[in-house]
Amino acid sequence: MEPHMDPDLADLDAADSPARSELVQSLSRGLAIIRTFDRERPSMTLSQVAARTGVSRAVARRFLHTLAADGYVSTDGKYFRLTPKVLDLGYAYLSSLDLWEVAQPIMQDVVAATGESCSASVLDGTDIVYVARVAAGRIMQVGLSIGSRLPAHCSSMGRVLLAAQPPDKLAAFFRIVDMTPRTPRTIATEAALRQELCRVAAQGFAMVDEELEIGLRSLSVPVRGRSGQVIAAINVSCHASSATSEGTLAKCLPVLQAAAAKLSPGIAG
Repeated sequence: MEPHMDPDLADLDAADSPARSELVQSLSRGLAIIRTFDRERPSMTLSQVAARTGVSRAVARRFLHTLAADGYVSTDGKYFRLTPKVLDLGYAYLSSLDLWEVAQPIMQDVVAATGESCSASVLDGTDIVYVARVAAGRIMQVGLSIGSRLPAHCSSMGRVLLAAQPPDKLAAFFRIVDMTPRTPRTIATEAALRQELCRVAAQGFAMVDEELEIGLRSLSVPVRGRSGQVIAAINVSCHASSATSEGTLAKCLPVLQAAAAKLSPGIAG
């Protein structure tokens, strides 16, 4: 079995990477073991964890028992699984964001004005990660919550965030991204996506129509920090059949832009 490792994002961070002598390998391995648990494998044996992280059983055992002693992992003697304490790690990040403190009421106003669900996300490697969400109460085909991840290349928030990346970061992104189409409408080539990102950067918003999932439309705008740098994206998502693309744009874009303007002054960037 091939070891399951996170995508190598070294290219994305090369400009800011510290010297190897400054890195703590044990911390990196511990985090890799936490990340190896997922929806498909919520509990695993010692051997499975070792195989998926590419470390020996002895190394995996030490890390798992350390995580168990700190309360991040539980075990019945054979299987290991994460505990709710792991959520503290994500909450530490969310609670450190000025965005998290001010976004919720502003996003609730977006939902009230548009009748559509509203979310905020940041870029993490080749994915976006949801940091805030207010659902409209409708049943959507995509179940999302804080911490959910979606591919950046075929999501509207991802395109807003990618369009703001400097050339070296974008080149690194294309070196590692998997552009396997999610639907027949998904943009699936680097050339086509680069062209779309140029359009997104010029117009200041992104609309994705049934590229992530058939029947799903999403419209996003950037959220900027005090320095003007794009640090997050905010969107509305709706059923594609509920209105034309033009109708969604006319109804939702001004509301989103106003919300982003309210968010931006309160965020350090």
